[in-house]
Amino acid sequence: MVTVATKDTFKKEVLEGQTPVLVDFYAEWCGPCKMTTPIIEELSGEVKNMKFVKVDVDSNQELASQYSVFSIPTFIIFKGGKVVAQFVGAQGKEGFLNEINRVVGN
Repeated sequence: MVTVATKDTFKKEVLEGQTPVLVDFYAEWCGPCKMTTPIIEELSGEVKNMKFVKVDVDSNQELASQYSVFSIPTFIIFKGGKVVAQFVGAQGKEGFLNEINRVVGN
């Protein structure tokens, strides 16, 4: 399951999480974002030691700015409330798994 976070829930959903969190910064109008959405949803059901969160950059521009999100989709992995990885652009499932495993292992 992918959780939707806003500027009001980001701290609770992402920064205070006990497990690593992959945050998908996206927009409804973004073509590459639409391509990655099903992949993120699939991974959220398969990767048990990670939480998956989406943040709409149009509705949460302060968060996008705070984390230097200039292109979308941007994916940031948080661990213990800190950024441990950031990557930009649509990827296949294998690319996401490589990033996740590099940071959190399996």
